[in-house]
Amino acid sequence: MDSEQWTVGPVRRLRWVVALGLAVALGLAAAAQAPAPARYRVRLDTSKGAIVIQVTRAWAPLGADRFYALVRAGYYDQARFFRVVAGRWAQFGIAGDPAVAARWRDRTFPDDPPRQPDRRGAVAFAFAVPNGRTTQVFINLRDNSHTLDREGFAPFGMVVQGMKVADALNAKYGEHAGGGIRAGHQAPLFTGGNAYLEKHFPRLDFIRRARIVARGSR
Repeated sequence: MDSEQWTVGPVRRLRWVVALGLAVALGLAAAAQAPAPARYRVRLDTSKGAIVIQVTRAWAPLGADRFYALVRAGYYDQARFFRVVAGRWAQFGIAGDPAVAARWRDRTFPDDPPRQPDRRGAVAFAFAVPNGRTTQVFINLRDNSHTLDREGFAPFGMVVQGMKVADALNAKYGEHAGGGIRAGHQAPLFTGGNAYLEKHFPRLDFIRRARIVARGSR
């Protein structure tokens, strides 16, 4: 093998690897932004039992699209319900693997105007600033419409099965296992993931697996 072959071969291979990586990245980005079906159901198999959420895209199209992409990507699998306040809400949506959480942490998407009230069973994205939604979601455990509607929390779905399971999620730690985004205490969850939570808050309930179980027309 002469010196020219030795030089060109690795360069060509490197270009091929870079091109392939770019194609995969673009494909994943396109999939993440693809519109969700008009209606679909997500089953959360949790440590307490199953919760089924029916998503209606017309309620909050961008939120429905992001939730669909995250579920399909397996983002919520093994995620903890790190903020459960009995009779108020149950929040989840920080991946247990810090590397996965980091990839999505800054992928914000624009706000949807609220079209449905934050009544009991409604599911919406949490956020700290306008157009700052990413991955964190909460289930309303009571009618919170009198406070959350005017703050812009836009439900994209409803719990249609397993509301008693949601009510039973461990609320022992309340706001102390990470709290809300606005409180500014979530950094250890992003850097330490489930290892941190299992050490300091071992009784948190969690999602074993999240999956799409039914799709309606697009």
